[in-house]
Amino acid sequence: MLQLYAVPQFPEGVIFQQDGAPPHYGNIVREFLDTTFPHWWIGRGAVMAWPPRSLDITPLDFYLWGYLEQHVYSERINNINHLKQGITNVIHSVTPDAFTHVWEELDYRLDVCRATNGAHIELR
Repeated sequence: MLQLYAVPQFPEGVIFQQDGAPPHYGNIVREFLDTTFPHWWIGRGAVMAWPPRSLDITPLDFYLWGYLEQHVYSERINNINHLKQGITNVIHSVTPDAFTHVWEELDYRLDVCRATNGAHIELR
C-alpha cells in the first residue's frame, strides 16, 4: 500500500512519519523508507526520530480498530475463545463496500495532508 498507493501521491520534499508498530518496523520496510526518503523519515530506527504528531493515515487506526471494538464488544465477552471468535466473525463481516469507503477516506486524508502542506490538523 505504501509503495504502490501512498508514496506516489506525496509531494516533493515530504518528510514521512512511520509509527512504531512491529509490522512496520521490519527490515524490508525500513530499507524501503531509507531508499525512498533518505534521512527524511521519522520513526523507530530512523535518523529523524521523535514522537509522532501528525494526521493518522493508517486505515487500521482510523477504521478497523474502532469497527472491531464497536462490533465485538456489542455483547458480553465470556472468555478468550469467545473474544477470538467474535473478532474473526467481525473481520469476515467487512464488505467490499467498506473497503471502498476506507480507500476514499484515505484518499481524502492524503488530500488534506497535501493541501495543508503537512501542517498539524485534526480530523473527526
